[in-house]
Amino acid sequence: MSRRTPQLPSWLPIDPYILALISTVALAALLPARGGAADVAGGASTAAVALLFFLYGARLSTREAMDGLRHWRLHLTVLICTFVAFPLLGLAAKVFVPFVLTPQLYNGLLFLCLVPSTIQSSIAFTSIARGNVPAAICAGSFSSLAGIVVTPVLAALVLGSGGGGFSADSLVKIVAQLLLPFVAGQLLRRWVGGFLVKHKKVLGYVDRGSILLVVYTAFSEGMVQGIWGQVSFVRLLGLLGVEAVLLAAMLALSWYGAKRLGFDRGDRIAIQFAGSKKSLAAGLPMASVLFGAQASLAVLPLMLFHQMQLMVCAVIAKRRSRDPLPGTEPEAEDAISRIPALR
Repeated sequence: MSRRTPQLPSWLPIDPYILALISTVALAALLPARGGAADVAGGASTAAVALLFFLYGARLSTREAMDGLRHWRLHLTVLICTFVAFPLLGLAAKVFVPFVLTPQLYNGLLFLCLVPSTIQSSIAFTSIARGNVPAAICAGSFSSLAGIVVTPVLAALVLGSGGGGFSADSLVKIVAQLLLPFVAGQLLRRWVGGFLVKHKKVLGYVDRGSILLVVYTAFSEGMVQGIWGQVSFVRLLGLLGVEAVLLAAMLALSWYGAKRLGFDRGDRIAIQFAGSKKSLAAGLPMASVLFGAQASLAVLPLMLFHQMQLMVCAVIAKRRSRDPLPGTEPEAEDAISRIPALR
């Protein structure tokens, strides 16, 4: 958490990685991979997804996860926000089809509601707001771990075959590309953990580069198949409006719901930031496996929501950092400068 990302001007609170993602989408629109190049990009994307989940597994500290079980009520609350409340709101958003959202955009919105919570940004925002940081660490880790299994299962239940071709073949791909690499990472963590810590900065670029490759492959395939002709500017504005309502609802539910459950201020902050956000890092690779050629539209709502949640939560965290606490000095210097790129 001590590593700082490049600071942007105060009038441009945009995650630098989002700018990289937008540039990648633009590149795919101008120069989509076709023919043999598409086959090479697809193979590289598959390998990149497997590598990502291997690294996720190798980085997850089993000891920290076990220590976090002591605060099981908080973690259960975050999991309910992530995998119960979010999907229910996503299902309710079907009332906006087809007047505001197209069926394809709605499937992407629903998928957004199924992915796990973030890790790094939840920790950073909780720290800025002077909340329970250890709880945020464990809650984000538990959510990411559960999402490897829960997200595909929920996708099968609520999206079905109409959500991008989810089938037995998709399940096999999920196991092969996501679950097995993750398990392998956990099993080998004992031997590779030191290397990962020593080269954390370099491997961070590997993470981000792998996700950019996944995005380029998905959007290239979408361009070749003419998927983007189905989306208009008005529809995109409608999607942003629906996502703003969704984020506001989850921020309110996680904050006031945690209060009703008897959590103190520090825990409520951790619950709100971990329970109201979604992981772009985990969602993009999963979408490439679950949706195939439709992945470019499926990840669009998640990409927009990711930037929205960072901007809104930065404001909330900075305001909460100024809450008067007897004997405690505010820890936040600049909310925007401490926002990590992903997770």
